[in-house]
Amino acid sequence: MFHYRLISPTIAALGAAMFFGASTPFAKQLVGQISPLLLAGLLYAGSGIGLILTRLVKDRGWRHSGIIKGDWFWLIGAIGFGGILGPILLMFGLQQTSAATASLLLNLEAVLTALLAWFVFKESTAYRIVLGMFLIVVGGILLSWPHRNIGQEGVLGAVAIAGACLCWAIDNNFTHKVSAGDPLFIAGSKGFVSGIVSTSLALCFGMTFPHWLTVSYALLVGFIGYGASLVLFVLALRGLGTARTGAYFSTAPFIGAAIAILFFHETTSALFWIAAILMAIGVWLHLTEHHEHEHTHELLTHNHNHIHDAHHQHMHDSPWDGKEPHTHHHHHEIMKHSHPHYPDIHHRHK
Repeated sequence: MFHYRLISPTIAALGAAMFFGASTPFAKQLVGQISPLLLAGLLYAGSGIGLILTRLVKDRGWRHSGIIKGDWFWLIGAIGFGGILGPILLMFGLQQTSAATASLLLNLEAVLTALLAWFVFKESTAYRIVLGMFLIVVGGILLSWPHRNIGQEGVLGAVAIAGACLCWAIDNNFTHKVSAGDPLFIAGSKGFVSGIVSTSLALCFGMTFPHWLTVSYALLVGFIGYGASLVLFVLALRGLGTARTGAYFSTAPFIGAAIAILFFHETTSALFWIAAILMAIGVWLHLTEHHEHEHTHELLTHNHNHIHDAHHQHMHDSPWDGKEPHTHHHHHEIMKHSHPHYPDIHHRHK
């Protein structure tokens, strides 16, 4: 059986960016056939329905989500901010601003995600991580820079889109709190709820479903581009922390632009290559990070896929067949040691 542990957190983060970035040029093929709100609903719905069915098949039925009692607040909050409030604010903002302005403003999500992680949730960082994050975000801004003058835009629209970015930043940090749980359950729940809300709003505004082939195409793009992406994003959060995962995920616009150039024959520009260089340097700064110091693990109880490594030296309360990795509720005692690490689910110290 496939185990999440086989995927490194860095590969998971870049994979999440690749799937999401690749979905953009394919989703663009539906623009004009489906309203933006209904399209968002179908993409999210495809993600949620696909992941829930995948989980049922993978686990041969319904199994525990891996979310412990105290973490449900974070998951519900993530769904509320990221799956409900964020899309509503974005749709309102898109009505008041141009697509070019919206693309620029959406780069705020990565910045706000990192700022919340560092200053509110006290995630550890370093100068090279901040610099790498800055270069990746600048690259994203260059990719979305309009080719013509934007003109005068509505202030309310810009505020709404910035508010949507803040909602998704909160969502990312809340999801980090529950990332030890089953990624299929977490991503599937978020996609399913977001899909229901956005689709329901679209129908309330009088929008109608297009031909079933178009709907099927949107659901498939959502399952791959949003669902698979979000599962990998949760795995990356588990192993890298929020800010670093957000930085890697910010390369999604570049991946989307590269696919549009290769497969849809869109033209390149000097800004594209400048953005590529800046993002490459930013990713390199993150990949070559070496973070090591003496740290203390506090008492912790959670549930996730693991092996009996240095951080998982525990007894089993129930019969165990000796196979690893395996999943069950387990306790971490207080431990003090030093080794290279990221701000993952076992290293959330200041």
